[in-house]
Amino acid sequence: MKLTRRDALLALAGGGLVASAAVAEDTTDVGDATVSENDLDTLAALAEVLYPSTVTVTDRFLETYVLGRRSVDKQYMIGLNEALDVVRSTSRHETGRSYASLDTALGSDVLRATGADRAYADPQGTVAERIRYYVIDELMYALYTTPKGAALAGNQNPTGYPGGTEAYQQRPRSADE
Repeated sequence: MKLTRRDALLALAGGGLVASAAVAEDTTDVGDATVSENDLDTLAALAEVLYPSTVTVTDRFLETYVLGRRSVDKQYMIGLNEALDVVRSTSRHETGRSYASLDTALGSDVLRATGADRAYADPQGTVAERIRYYVIDELMYALYTTPKGAALAGNQNPTGYPGGTEAYQQRPRSADE
């Protein structure tokens, strides 16, 4: 299953995170905001660690989601950049390599080394809590609020997604049905 820019827009709209005008125009233009190639590579590697192996993440999905989040929360990019910097520096310290170059197993080990796997999400908290908030929870939210991602968890009609009367009148289907 491939996640696209459209999926990111659905996740943002489903969570009520983007103004309806942005979704209607099919844009996440937020002025001069950009996501660096390094950030996209790191986020893609993190998504590979966190997401089920059946999910393929595109740069457009990640970029659209991140810029959409930034459009409603100006501090989001600052927190995300700081969290990604810690992940990257932990990777260099633990393995001597960039996070984006690690395989899934080693990437998982590095993420655990940050302590974020045991932390509660808190944007004002410790480094581990901020990584949990800005990286892990955001990537998981981005996945499971898309109709494709929600289907992996057996939810054919995620909150905010207009599935119509058929969606709630039928029993839930598994992802492989």
